[in-house]
Amino acid sequence: MSNIKAAITAVGSYVPDHVLTNKMLESMVDTNDEWITTRTGIKERRILKEENKGSSYLGIKAAQNLIEKANVNPAEIDMVIFATATPDMPVASSGVYLASQIGAVNAFSYDLQAACSSFLYGMSTAARYIESGRYKKVLLVGADKMSSIIDYEDRATCIIFGDGGGAVLFEPNTEGYGLQDEYLRSDGIGREFLKIDAGGSIMPPSEVTVAQKLHYVQQDGKTVFKFAVSNMADVSEKIMKRNDLDKDSVNWLVAHQANKRIIDATAKRMGLEEEKVLMNIQRYGNTTSATLPLLLSDYEKQLKKGDNIIFASFGGGFTWGSIYLKWAYNS
Repeated sequence: MSNIKAAITAVGSYVPDHVLTNKMLESMVDTNDEWITTRTGIKERRILKEENKGSSYLGIKAAQNLIEKANVNPAEIDMVIFATATPDMPVASSGVYLASQIGAVNAFSYDLQAACSSFLYGMSTAARYIESGRYKKVLLVGADKMSSIIDYEDRATCIIFGDGGGAVLFEPNTEGYGLQDEYLRSDGIGREFLKIDAGGSIMPPSEVTVAQKLHYVQQDGKTVFKFAVSNMADVSEKIMKRNDLDKDSVNWLVAHQANKRIIDATAKRMGLEEEKVLMNIQRYGNTTSATLPLLLSDYEKQLKKGDNIIFASFGGGFTWGSIYLKWAYNS
């Protein structure tokens, strides 16, 4: 068994300038600030307004932020994984374009799609490449332009999602820091509860699919909420027990920012105090693949070397899981 662990050694992030507040949504759909805040915890979200800019733009900006902050030579990056549910276009990998644009000329790259669990699954994937001993620098980027697939006349979805990007660099560590354990799950029962009907190989784009708004996200909110609450809490509790962790030895919960009530339920099952739960959903909403790295970026200065961090996520499909990681540096 290799003694190499995959540690996060740098983080970066980017959110667009345009802010879409709850008050602004009141003029677009039948909703209000109190209703949104009470049910989701969201006060505002960021929207990418620039024309001809997609998720890769958000990811590029986040990666460049990491490279600048950590003084990383992009030519030394071996691999780029782009976690996204909203690639720039079909077929052509957005991650490949991203890698080229940031100067990662010696890296190979691909996209990874597991809905809101994309970044979590990407952490597992990046770790395996590092642990193999063959790769020294793996850049994992999570970014989504959710505004591109949201119907702003559908109050069930338009209040939830925002645009953003985040990035982390994984490198080998022999001191015991880095990814310690993971418990990742999926279940195809979720296929019908959170989806976009058209645009894929089953229902290709047509005048009819566009007219019927079948290219926008649709979700059965109650069903998704029920599965998310139980499954995120279950895997987080399981990974704590499996690693002999209790509420005192866990320093932080880094949970997917889909709904404050889901995050609170997960923290309660883990027995964690509120101050150990990282939260920025009020400012960004659900940025899908970007929520976890955005949390790390926003709270980077509070994370200390040796901190025990539990990551948890839940996404369409259904996909979900939890990862236990020891933080590797002081910023």
